[in-house]
Amino acid sequence: MIVPQWPAPARVRAVVTLRSTREEELRAVMPREPSWLRQVHGNAVIDLDSSSSMEREGDAAITRVPGTVCAIKAADCMPVLLADEAGTVVAGAHAGWRGLAAGVIEATIDAMGVSGKHLIAWMGPAIGPAVYEVGDEVRAAFPEKDAFSPTRPGHWLLDLYAVARHRLRGKGVERVFGGGYCTYSEPQRFYSYRRDGSTGRMAAMIWLT
Repeated sequence: MIVPQWPAPARVRAVVTLRSTREEELRAVMPREPSWLRQVHGNAVIDLDSSSSMEREGDAAITRVPGTVCAIKAADCMPVLLADEAGTVVAGAHAGWRGLAAGVIEATIDAMGVSGKHLIAWMGPAIGPAVYEVGDEVRAAFPEKDAFSPTRPGHWLLDLYAVARHRLRGKGVERVFGGGYCTYSEPQRFYSYRRDGSTGRMAAMIWLT
C-alpha cells in the first residue's frame, strides 16, 4: 500500500491500495469496513455522518466521526484526500476529468466547512500527463489551457495533477502533496482503465482515529 507522505495531524490516517494489496493487509489497518460510494463522475459530496448506505451516490465523501472511512475507487482518475490542520474533518474526492470539470474539489472543500488555508491535500495515483491523451471536447471543458499539450490534430495530453493543484489553490489550499504517479505507465503497481479496459480498482481511504 501507499501511505501518503504529507504533514497530516496525528489522528488522520490514509492509505491507497495497489494491485498487490491483499485483503488481510487492509483488515490490519482499517478501523472498520470502508463507506463505499456509487461513483458517477460528478460533484456530489456525501456526508457519511448523516447518510445511509442507500444514499451514497456521489464522487466525494466527508466525515468528522472517528473510525468512519472515506473510500474512493479509481483506476486512472485521481483520488484527492483532504484533512484540516486541526484533525477534525477528512474527505476524499474522485477527480477524473469529468469530476474536475464539474467542480468536485471545490464542492468537497465547501462541504468540509473549513477555510482552504487550514486544509492540506494529497493527490493520489492517476494517469500521468505524458500519456493521458484527450480530445478537443475535454480541453473545451477547462479554463486551465496550460494543463494541455498538443499531440496530433484534435488531441491533447492532459495533466490532471496540474488542474487539481490549480483548483485547490483557487480554494485557498496551498499545502498540496502527492502527484507524480502514473497508473498507465506502472502496470505492476496500478490498475489502469485506459491501458487495460476491463480492470480492477485501487482504493484511496482516509479516516480519523
